[in-house]
Amino acid sequence: MIATQLTKYGEVPLPEGIASRTISNNNGLDMHILVSRPDEQKRPLIILAHGFPELAYSWRHILPAIASLGYVVVAPDQRGYGQTTGWSNRFEDSIEPFNLVNLARDIVGLVGALGYHQAQTIIGHDAGSYVAGTCALIRPDIFQSCVMMSAPFTGTPPLDQDSTSRLTRPSLLNFESQLNALKEPRKHYQVYYSTSYANGEMMNASQGLHQFIRAYYHHKSADWQDNQPVKLTSWDAEIMAQMPTYYIMNKNDTMPETVAPHMPSENQIKDCHWLTNEELAVYVSEYNRNTFQGGLQWYRCSVEGVNQKAMSLFAGCRITVPSLFLSGKKDWGIYQTPGAIECMRDQVCTSMKDIVLIDNAGHWVQQEQSQAVIDTLSDFLGTI
Repeated sequence: MIATQLTKYGEVPLPEGIASRTISNNNGLDMHILVSRPDEQKRPLIILAHGFPELAYSWRHILPAIASLGYVVVAPDQRGYGQTTGWSNRFEDSIEPFNLVNLARDIVGLVGALGYHQAQTIIGHDAGSYVAGTCALIRPDIFQSCVMMSAPFTGTPPLDQDSTSRLTRPSLLNFESQLNALKEPRKHYQVYYSTSYANGEMMNASQGLHQFIRAYYHHKSADWQDNQPVKLTSWDAEIMAQMPTYYIMNKNDTMPETVAPHMPSENQIKDCHWLTNEELAVYVSEYNRNTFQGGLQWYRCSVEGVNQKAMSLFAGCRITVPSLFLSGKKDWGIYQTPGAIECMRDQVCTSMKDIVLIDNAGHWVQQEQSQAVIDTLSDFLGTI
């Protein structure tokens, strides 16, 4: 059932060509979606899956442009985010609903609720890249192609547990002791995000929520000049500590303390064409209402082994549909797991069409360089 179509996200008007709706996804959620071309169901469907700390709104520049190519394009607020309801943001509650397989089930349910049996492609950014990869891997009959952005998808555990055919990373909880033992002690951001106190520290940032989110977005973007990523060769703590502190944090710092020194100047904010203060207010409003805990549950599933267990059912499976990887050249996210991009290209995907790195873009590539992303997606869609 689809609720009344709206033209605002909260109090902020949506760009022309985008409507806001709520739909039951047949997996326990009343899912808030942004949609372009909503009344033209005969057109092929494309799903856009956001990451952290983002929203469906992060696709505002992409939705109408891709729809103009002849598609119905839908971006949901995923489980744990935005105006989607039917999930718990209590740290004490079970994190099982946030495992990757159930997140893929959310998207499968959405496709059916929209009246479709297939989606032309699923496109995921950041943590949404893992959702997109999981959807394509376990339901290639539904998702006919896949685009993963900014976070290489490393697939399932190997069927043979002694196999070297898939990338394995150390337990982050065990690796934490190596980071703590450095001369300047550090910690992994995902372990921090998995703690009971991370959400409260971010919600109660001394600089205020608006300034915290602004600094976080700036720090991981190409606007921060020190984002000069290099390929990391191993999980050695000294090597991993080359990454900026938003990934390998100083041991005693909160995330608000980590990004505060990198708050952009007033002139930099004025020049930030890809995230105006009015647009940023959408994120601030939604996280102020929901907190970050819904998104942090995703990280807990990764750190605590819940995803590994859920994905073991599909051990050894590969993505067989046409695939693309897309990221910003200034994005450390593509290298934060050593060997991940090669694993995705050579072992996980059997039909990887290309790996495209966009100039002058950091982690938020679809916002920072939206036209380059639109052009790349258009080229990919034209080949499948």
